[in-house]
Amino acid sequence: MKYRKKPVVIDAMQFTGTPENIAELSAFMQRKLTISYADPDNPQIHIMTLEGVMAANIGDYIIKGVQCEFYPCKEDIFKATYDDIPAEEWDKIVEMWEEKHEQEES
Repeated sequence: MKYRKKPVVIDAMQFTGTPENIAELSAFMQRKLTISYADPDNPQIHIMTLEGVMAANIGDYIIKGVQCEFYPCKEDIFKATYDDIPAEEWDKIVEMWEEKHEQEES
C-alpha cells in the first residue's frame, strides 16, 4: 500500500544554539529548556516527546505536532518535507478557514 501525508500546517523553529534562540525556543515550547554541553562543540536540547526523550542538535528544527507535542527533526528532512508559507498566503488560508467555519455555523 502507498500512503500520502496529509497536508498540515505546523509551527517550527530551528535550534541555532544562541542565547536569543534558546530564549525564543523556550517561549515557543512554553517550558524552560536545559541545554547539554557534554560535548562543547555540539550542544543539545533534550526534549520529552510522545516516544520518549529525543536530542536536538544545532541545525535541527523543533516542530510542534498536531497534538501540541514537540519533537526534533533533522534540517535536511525538514526541508524535504515542509515548505515556508509566505505571510500573504497564510493570510489567505486563515481567511478561507474562517469563511468555511462561519458557513458551517450558519
